[in-house]
Amino acid sequence: MKVKLEAIKPNEESSFTILLTPKLNEIFYWHFHPEYEIVYVEAETGVRHVGDHISKYQGSDLVFIGPNIPHLNFDYGVKTIVETVVIQMKEHFLGQPFFDLPEIAAINELFAKARSGIAFHGNVKKEIGERLKKLPLLPHFTQLVELLQIFQILATTQEYELLHTRAVANASLLKEQQRMHKIYHYIEVNYQQYIDVNEVASLSNLTTAAFCRYFKKATHLTFTDFLNQYRINQAKKLLLHDKNVTQACYESGFENLSHFNKTFKKITGENPSQFKRRHRQ
Repeated sequence: MKVKLEAIKPNEESSFTILLTPKLNEIFYWHFHPEYEIVYVEAETGVRHVGDHISKYQGSDLVFIGPNIPHLNFDYGVKTIVETVVIQMKEHFLGQPFFDLPEIAAINELFAKARSGIAFHGNVKKEIGERLKKLPLLPHFTQLVELLQIFQILATTQEYELLHTRAVANASLLKEQQRMHKIYHYIEVNYQQYIDVNEVASLSNLTTAAFCRYFKKATHLTFTDFLNQYRINQAKKLLLHDKNVTQACYESGFENLSHFNKTFKKITGENPSQFKRRHRQ
């Protein structure tokens, strides 16, 4: 599947676009667009796949993405209730003279950082998430003022990390994005079975050693660690849907209970029974 260029229709009554819970969780929507985009999502767990950055989020995620950075819809594969607010705007959406004002200097720097993707965490994620959820209820002028205040808060917080990803710029980068899609899709389809790293390397047209180096550089995880994290997240969903520990173990792709328990605790800090009991309470 090729990365898709998304055509965003402007709102005649506003200088930016607000989307609420697009309900794309059953669709692998790997896309990019020339607009900037703020995404806030609330879900039990999900995948943050922005450019060549892949990680998991728990509970909620707040990301600011610059132009032409390929990204996966943040609700993809989520089976529980999802609440999403997406704000899309063109570069200098209020006009170049406005962004030349000295009062906008911090916001300009924020937009520059967004060109490699920014993920926010901690108290600022919670505060901005609540404000974004209320944004659609406001009159258009108040929406604009509130959005500028949100930008200023994000521009001055220290609770963020740069995702260090890149925009679609040339054919070689696009090829890399498509390769990561193949790998991710293969895991999604086959995680319940034994997965041979040599087979995945072959799928990527790389030797096994080259694939392991490539995957570690792209995700900051070994292939085994990424696969284990994916399976543990699937196991969590099963436990929350009243499967017992043994069922969650084998249905998420682990071959023995001892290894499952050990891996679950290493990744989550608690064993599967504790996780299930805590959420039941």
